[in-house]
Amino acid sequence: MTVIAFSETRRRVSAPLGACLLSFTVFWLAQRAAHVSMIDLMVYRAEGATVRAGGDLYALRVTAAHLPSTYPPFAALLFTPLTLLDVPSMRTLATAGNLALLLAFVGLSLRLVGHVRVGCVLWVTAVAVWCEPVWTTVRYGQVNLLLAVLVLWDLSRRPAERPDRWAGVGVGLAAAVKLTPALFAVFLLVTGLVARVGGRDGGPWLRHARGAAGAFAGATLLAAAVLPYDSWRFWTAMVFRTGRVGQAEETANQALRGVLARLLHTAEPGALWTAAAALTAVLGLAVAVVVELRGGRAWAVAVCAVTALLISPVSWSHHWVWCVPVVLLLWSRGHRAVAAGTLLVFCSYALWWVPHGHGRPELHQNTLDLALSALYPVTGALFLALARTSLPRPGPGQAVTNE
Repeated sequence: MTVIAFSETRRRVSAPLGACLLSFTVFWLAQRAAHVSMIDLMVYRAEGATVRAGGDLYALRVTAAHLPSTYPPFAALLFTPLTLLDVPSMRTLATAGNLALLLAFVGLSLRLVGHVRVGCVLWVTAVAVWCEPVWTTVRYGQVNLLLAVLVLWDLSRRPAERPDRWAGVGVGLAAAVKLTPALFAVFLLVTGLVARVGGRDGGPWLRHARGAAGAFAGATLLAAAVLPYDSWRFWTAMVFRTGRVGQAEETANQALRGVLARLLHTAEPGALWTAAAALTAVLGLAVAVVVELRGGRAWAVAVCAVTALLISPVSWSHHWVWCVPVVLLLWSRGHRAVAAGTLLVFCSYALWWVPHGHGRPELHQNTLDLALSALYPVTGALFLALARTSLPRPGPGQAVTNE
């Protein structure tokens, strides 16, 4: 019987495995045919070289685009091993690593929504590799998939009520590399406080939040010990200079700030964006906390991710790799048409159909251009609205359990 079961399992996995390998192979060849620059990976390598040479990390300007270093100093410490590789080897390993991380990300996303099967992971990965955020992540050699895997590993391992000593480590380390994931720690903290106010035991969420804060603080202090000057400069000055990351109106900026900059035809939407981001943060966190306390961990995580992407000063299109768990969540909860529409948005590459590039044409977009270049934020906002109405309100005496 064991041999028969093994044979049946192998038969069920062989088709999706072949499809995934074929998809990866075609993807790899397409990336090479497109002569991808992996420009961000080159910045990471330069950051690592600057750390090793004892240079000024935030005076760095590399590549033909003169890109600066924008991440916290801890990230630069992690990038130092890249200097041990020649550029072709580094690019090959980065591509292979991102594809492996995509497999892990899909697996964790399916675990989050409660549908983990090896065959399903392979089928989904074969498709997900072609969505625009994933394509662009690999094209630039970005770290988005690594950070998303850290966060999902942290938040999908155990039920909310039973965190262990590793709870928060993934979120904290991700936030130490790039600040946006810090919103997950805020979500855990607020959930714990709201639970206590409501007469429930908020301890598990508060312990999880403390773990994230501890991991973040430990990584940041390590960077400060190794790179005191760079750490001082980043946390007292560079962290507030959002203009260093890029121009707000760029088509690739799929955050609320980018939408408003293009809509108002201005390089800086100012107070209007601040108010819109603050309101979105409050509403998004409120939805995440409500569905979390009703047992909807999958909804809460997806809502928190989308909220972070919307309120960040700059959310490049490749940051939206979180579309993968969003689509899987919608599909698994019966919103099949919405899931298909969301998948279409992120596989359409429509934001690149509008004029972009030199001369800042995004400041002069027409109505159609504005609509196409706002697809990700609009889809994200609609998802938040749907999430608010997707879980029934517990009745009197009804137990609240995890999905």
